[in-house]
Amino acid sequence: MSETPAVPVPVVPEGVSQFEVFHVREGAFGVEGSGDTSGFGGLVELMHMPEPSARPYGGWFDLVADELELSLQARGIEPGLAIEKVVVDRDEITFFIRREQLVGVLSTLRDEPGLRFEFSSGVSGVHYPSDLEREFHAVYHLLSITHNRRIRVEVTAPDGDAHIPSSVGVYPTNDWHERETFDLFGIVFDGHPVLTRILMPDDWPGHPQRKDYPLGGIPVEYKGATIPPPDQRRSYNA
Repeated sequence: MSETPAVPVPVVPEGVSQFEVFHVREGAFGVEGSGDTSGFGGLVELMHMPEPSARPYGGWFDLVADELELSLQARGIEPGLAIEKVVVDRDEITFFIRREQLVGVLSTLRDEPGLRFEFSSGVSGVHYPSDLEREFHAVYHLLSITHNRRIRVEVTAPDGDAHIPSSVGVYPTNDWHERETFDLFGIVFDGHPVLTRILMPDDWPGHPQRKDYPLGGIPVEYKGATIPPPDQRRSYNA
């Protein structure tokens, strides 16, 4: 009687919480069920979100974090309910904000004298299909011209309720950036003045930068032949 081979359990790297791991990627380039000609078929990579950083953050990061918490309290916003976590990585600081409090936090970052992040350089979207209940991320890059500082604000939303409050009322320059993120990812920015497509035709089906969007083939001018999508191409595992 043969025994069922044990399934190897990926080792979580030191310092990474098991609860932050949302996907285990095997091989290269997403190839599954067929020959992987890249030579990386045995590669196992853990996809995980960054852990909250511990104080002190270092440099001016602590000054901004302290000022933000004090300013939120002064405005009647509980910092613990607004700020999900703070991550410092590669000399950059990111504030993960709960979407319900986004507009209040952005207004605070813009208006408080000790913060003065007057300029938002845009909004971008990210899609993590395996990050359950947090599949969509919207990222805001803010600049303080007054203090010469840059920070990042990040908000998440579930696939089943991909709604995030619009930031156009705080940063008018985010108007077209939110339209682009809506167009390519399908994130709905509630309160946006005119949330319409900006790159794709109005009747285009789907949102092309989602990870689950079909890749499609490439037509070629040779006897009507086409190059099929990557997941439908010939397997080289003979």
